[in-house]
Amino acid sequence: QVQLVESGGGLVQAGGSLRLSCAASGRTFSFSNYAMGWFRQAPGKDREFVAYISRSGRSTYYADSVKGRFTISRDNAKNTVYLQMNSLKPEETAVYYCGRLNSGTYNSPLAYDYWGQGTQVTVSS
Repeated sequence: QVQLVESGGGLVQAGGSLRLSCAASGRTFSFSNYAMGWFRQAPGKDREFVAYISRSGRSTYYADSVKGRFTISRDNAKNTVYLQMNSLKPEETAVYYCGRLNSGTYNSPLAYDYWGQGTQVTVSS
């Protein structure tokens, strides 16, 4: 079984920063063999791609809306992927999820086979 556990969410003022973590575990889950992604979902909206990181961490991709403000990284020794979020905006209030990329396009939630429970990020104006 695969478990992904997000943490680091909270309430922050507009312009502030948060660092999210996603810890992966599982007896048969070799973390370094999988690319990972971060998505977010606001109430009443679809799950939206935020960032992607390759297995080695050398390749990253971002949604246009977060480029230059968010940074995805990973530590394969710790089985953890991170999302550093700077200059946060109120419209980025959402539940943030990490997922394991299985097959398909990196910015589609359908390509991911395991998800964490999510962590709430609330940005006040």
